[in-house]
Amino acid sequence: MPEIVVGVTGINSSDNPGPGVGVARSLKEARDLDVRVIGLAYDAMETGIYLDWVIDRSFIIPYASAGPGALLERLRYIKSVAGLDFVIPCLDIELPLFTRIEQALAQEGIATFLPTPKQFKLRGKDRLVEVAPAIELSLPKTRVVSSVDDLNAAMKELTFPLVVKGTHYNALRAYTTQEAFDCFHSMLAQSGYPIILQEIVKGEELNMIALGDGEGGCLGQVGMKKISTTSIGKIWTGVTVRNQPMIDAAYRFMEVYRWRGAFELECIADGEKVYLIEINPRFPAWVYFATAVGVNLPAAIVRTALGLPPVAPETYETGRLYVRHTEELITDLTTFQKMVTRGEN
Repeated sequence: MPEIVVGVTGINSSDNPGPGVGVARSLKEARDLDVRVIGLAYDAMETGIYLDWVIDRSFIIPYASAGPGALLERLRYIKSVAGLDFVIPCLDIELPLFTRIEQALAQEGIATFLPTPKQFKLRGKDRLVEVAPAIELSLPKTRVVSSVDDLNAAMKELTFPLVVKGTHYNALRAYTTQEAFDCFHSMLAQSGYPIILQEIVKGEELNMIALGDGEGGCLGQVGMKKISTTSIGKIWTGVTVRNQPMIDAAYRFMEVYRWRGAFELECIADGEKVYLIEINPRFPAWVYFATAVGVNLPAAIVRTALGLPPVAPETYETGRLYVRHTEELITDLTTFQKMVTRGEN
């Protein structure tokens, strides 16, 4: 098997970790694949740059605000000096940009395996009122508002406490009418209309990672339950589970929408009732958990996109524990200096 060079974004592993380091670890541990990982960073302080046993070489790439042309030109350069066969974007904000240059990248010999722009829009929180019944999950009582009048009407219909959400990012809790107004205006300033108001439901926090083949099939899946989280809701410890309603919903999602690529379902289970909370259109930060219990989805996405012999989706044991930990890394300043001055190392 010849060496495959894979570029991975989202390599910052801080208090709000990106998926990139977990994706890189998974690729390095892939059976029957010889992968060299290129870290694609937006800043010289992204921690994955310095994990040279996981990420072989790193480059700074332009922010999404620079537009598709700048990104395409930078990836062409990276391919010319380091090789680049495949790219895995790991952050929501960059996915629309990568889909816009997908065909141009293919012409350069750089493969991707991404949801279509139409599929990507399904992850909007305002679309969950459509998606949840289509995949036979419940949805907390929700109102999508586009004005202050809508907000007033929604608060008369919903019961506090509420979650106030932007269409794509962030969520704030409101326990009173005044807090709801404050959260509404804060979210409006961040992301604009529409704003989503949703009643809070209690239960076990469940997540599922899966990989759709773009034709209605599944290339692998793993479910887990959150045991503890950080102050911003990121998983700290978790355990593998099989929740059949969530599994069935994931398969329906891939079948109904012919999902192409990785995704994560975030759910809350109250007894046998499972609520859909969020859909993320990429690998989650806990992607390595799936690899460690036997389901290497980053390797599967590379095999599928490059037309390599497939590996049948593997099963996993329930009751396996995931623990995130921090670790201090001491390294030479030279790498940082190269990233700042040259944009590569």
